[in-house]
This record gives sequence, structure tokens and C-alpha cells, in this order.
Amino acid sequence: MGNKVSSGQSATNSQRTSVQRLRNRPHAQVLIIGGGINGVGTFRDLALQGVDVALVERGDFCQGASGASSHMIHGGIRYLENGEFRLVQESVVERNRLLRIAPHYVKPLQTTIPIFSTFSGILAAPLRFLTHKQQGAPKERGAFLIKLGLSMYDFFSRDGGTVPRHQFRGRKRALAELPRLHPGIKYAATYFDASVHNPERLTLDVLQDGEKAGEAGGNGARASNYLSLVSMDAATEAGGRSGAVQLRDELTGEVFDFSADVVVNTTGAWVDLTNQAMGAASAFMGGTKGSHIVLDHPELLEACQGREIFFEHTDGRIVLIYPMGDRVLVGTTDVDADMAEDAVCTEAEIDYFFDLIGHVFPDVAVDREQIVYTFSGVRPLPRHDATQPGFVSRDYRIERRGPARNGQGSGSGRQQADGGAVVLSLVGGKWTTFRALAEHLSNDVLAELGLERKVSTAKLAIGGGAGFPATEDGVQRWIKAHMDAGRDADRTAGLLTRYGTRAVDVMAYLDAGPDRLLHSTRELSVRELEYMAENEQIGHLIDVLVRRTSLAFRGLVTGELLNEAAEILSGPLGWDTSARAAEIIHAQEVLERFHGVQVHSLVA
Repeated sequence: MGNKVSSGQSATNSQRTSVQRLRNRPHAQVLIIGGGINGVGTFRDLALQGVDVALVERGDFCQGASGASSHMIHGGIRYLENGEFRLVQESVVERNRLLRIAPHYVKPLQTTIPIFSTFSGILAAPLRFLTHKQQGAPKERGAFLIKLGLSMYDFFSRDGGTVPRHQFRGRKRALAELPRLHPGIKYAATYFDASVHNPERLTLDVLQDGEKAGEAGGNGARASNYLSLVSMDAATEAGGRSGAVQLRDELTGEVFDFSADVVVNTTGAWVDLTNQAMGAASAFMGGTKGSHIVLDHPELLEACQGREIFFEHTDGRIVLIYPMGDRVLVGTTDVDADMAEDAVCTEAEIDYFFDLIGHVFPDVAVDREQIVYTFSGVRPLPRHDATQPGFVSRDYRIERRGPARNGQGSGSGRQQADGGAVVLSLVGGKWTTFRALAEHLSNDVLAELGLERKVSTAKLAIGGGAGFPATEDGVQRWIKAHMDAGRDADRTAGLLTRYGTRAVDVMAYLDAGPDRLLHSTRELSVRELEYMAENEQIGHLIDVLVRRTSLAFRGLVTGELLNEAAEILSGPLGWDTSARAAEIIHAQEVLERFHGVQVHSLVA
């Protein structure tokens, strides 16, 4: 789930084949509500076990917190301070796994911590560890504490040495490597984590894996975006089934019933609101808002030397400056979220980001004109009362409600005499651990259904990660092998970056008919947009700009692009002139309201 902007209903029912598949078979063993990475990961896992599973998402896939992350796949070194050793170990293991099973999107990330003192924070750290509160003025973490933390982190990373161990540098060597760093540093510590540059596309890859597993196994696993939960009634007329919910197509306005034996609530920060819609009060969540800005700033990019700069700001908060291609990502904040308000990056947060850049790179000037994109999300954290946001657990748990388990189950589920369905609510969850979390949640679902696990996903390649070249030389050979007269190296490389080895299927589609690059960008072609419309559940124009490509993230959306892409999508998505104009206006509104981007376009 994610933020919403009202828009016209622009898709005809005939284009919503994903919805028709649910309407045609309005019951599943399992219904997952929420299409972020954890819901989608659970969908894939259950489909691979042969379970009849369905997933619905009220917005686009990966639209909420999953699409507003810091783009890191990390072991969570700072969680050591919270005493979350289990989570750190699981995170490191899963980071290493994702480097192997999703190499098309997950890459090693060299990270440097600038350090300004030697022993600071030693006395404050134990109290902070025990109370999860900041006592008085922030106490800077000095080299001793950071060295201790990184040594522990290396210990958790000992399973095969997927990434190098950390290194410490004195001031002289640190400034030789990163000369734009603050000259007052005393040390710099460097270690490796991982990044995910295309979280939205990785989510889509995981989803498509689940759909393909459903097709191959004959269980009919099916998923749809822009389909929201309206209500739940344990005894509706949905074929006499228990656990029926009412669903609404957000693009057409149609409402229909769907039932399941087990309902899984993976709506993140909206878990309590979703439970309320299902007629059950809960108070599990206490999400915090995290914002980021994206800068087109060659000087700052050069200052980073390809490394993420990960450090403690003056208020004690851990923040980052992170080069991504030819842009720089800066984040993140951590403030209690008001679920009644849109999650957007505020002017105060931008000032905070500029201040933290100055803290590390004092001679690098930044201004608002260099911001090309902003984004915010609400972390799905547990309710934390007096605990400070930065110390709230990043671990997850699963809450169950419904009939008690009773003896032997069957493959059709364990429906009880009172007709109720089991509801499992996910509280918490991180990007890095989505595979392990999905396995855990799936195991709980399988127990409810009386089924056993058939397949492990621990070593199973994700989507276009299968057969992805292991070296840069291999990447170049792949590109050369897949070029043709109408597709040069840059275009081929772009397709490999976007789809991984699934680019082969995309290329076959592109080559099946006349094609041309868009006039407004060389990164998309007419037939690629048509491919997305046919295969990737495009509901709105904005989906292409924000989640199927990185054009908006990099500040490359123009009025010409809005008009051209909307015109091309009108055919496959059934948009008439009025709907096309509405889609352009909707995209402009989303970009301005949620991402601080103004794009002027003459609506055709």
C-alpha cells in the first residue's frame, strides 16, 4: 500500500485481465493483501509450494515503503547497538544470498564511515544500549566503538567471505583516498554492504516468478495491483465460503467478493487500518517517516569516489550520502509518522540534508536547484510508545487471529465451525530480509493449511538474475552477443540493466514488429512501452516513470515524454482522449505532490 492521488478511472475492464482472473475464480487457499516486497516475496514462496495464492495491492506494486527505501541491501550494522543480533545475522546472510540470486539488481557497495573522535561515546553507549534512549546531548560514536561494531559485523559475515572485511584508515590515508572529506576527521572505516538500484523492478521480478510458478504448477497463483480491500465478512455470499472480503478495482470502480482460508496482511504501516477494514481492531504499528533527496551534483558525486558515505550526524542519527549512477542520493530522516497525512519530504528535511552534507564535505556547496527528485515512505515499524524512533526494533513478527488450530488439516484449509478465516498480520520487515521473512511467513501459512514445504528459495535465482554475467567482461560479452542492426550497445545495455537476463524475452517482443525509440528519450521504445502494458500491469502513466523505469528518479521526465508515453500507452490500455489527458495531469500531480518535481506539459 502507498500514498494515493485521486485520478480518473482510465482502464477498461477488458484491459484488467489480472482482475478477471480473480473474478473468474473468486476463492484461494491464501489471499495476501499488500504488494510491497514482503507481500510479493510471500506470494512467490507460496506459489512455489503449489499453494493456490492470490495477492491484491490497492496501488501499484512497490508503491509504498518498499519503493521509498534507501536502496540498500545491508546487514544493519547499527542494529548491533539495539541488541538485535538475530536480525543482524539474518540480514548479513540474506545480503550475501541476494548478491548471488539477484545479481542483476543487487551489487556490492563500498561504504566509508568518517570518524571524528577516538573514544567518544564509550560511557553513553551501554546506557543507550540498555534503555534505547538518548541521554542528554548526543554522544558521538568514536573510533573505538565503530571498530568494535565493525569487528562484530565481520563476525556475522563469516559465512564464506562474500564481501571483504572492514579496513581502518588514519586521517592522512583517509584524506588521500577521499580528499573532499572534512579535514577534521581522525579516521575513516571502510566496509562492504550491498545496494539495490532498482527495488521496484526487483519486486516485479519476484512477483512474476510467483505467477510463473503458479502457471507451471497449475495452482493458478494470481495477483493484481490497483485492487483494494473494502471490507471483510466471515459469512458473505461468496460461494458459501468463509473469510470473504469485498474488493474494489481502483481503476474501474467495480466491486466483487473474494474468499480465502487464510488472509495475510502485509500492508506495512497500514496493517492496523487494513485490520480495521476487516472488522478487527489492532494497534501493532508505529511507523516512522523516512525522506530522501536525489541530487544532480557532479561535484558531490566526484567527492564520494563511488562510495556510500555512511555516518553519524550531529544529532546522533545515522545518515548517508550515496552515489547512484550519475546522481547522488541523500537520506534519511526518522520521525514519527502521522498516517492521516501524506508522506512527503518537507523543507525542514531538505535543510537537514544540506546540513549533513556540509558536516562531511564542508567545501561542497548544494542548493535546491540541484534537487531532481524527493521521496518519502513510512517504515512498517512496531508501535514503540516512548522509545525513540531510531531505537525502534527493525525486526519483524507475525500476529495471528482467528479460529484455533485443531488437529488435522487438509489441503483446502482448516475452516472452523464458526466460519472464520485465519488472519496473519506482518509487523515490521526490512528489504534486506524479505526472502527469509517470506519463508517464515509462508511456513506459518503452510502450517495453517496442513501442508509441508516443497521448495526452498535460499538458492533460487530471482527472475533476470538467472544466468546473469558474473563479471564486467561477461556483461560486455552479453551485450555484444545481443546487439543487432536496430539495437546498439547502449540500448542493449539499458535493457540488460532494466530486466536482467529476462531482457532476452523483451528483445524477442521488440523484434516481433516495427519499433522506434521515443523522441523524448533514448531509453524507451514504442514496443517496450507496449510490452510493459501487456506484461507488467501498468495502471497509470506514472507507473512507467517511477516504477518501471528510473526516469523520474533521475529527473529526466519532461512534458514531451509525458505526452509521447501517454499517447503510446493509449492503444494497449484503452485510453481515449479524455483518459489520456487525465493520465498526464495525474502524473504531473504525483510528481509535484510526492516528489517535488514540476513538469509542464501541454495536455493533448
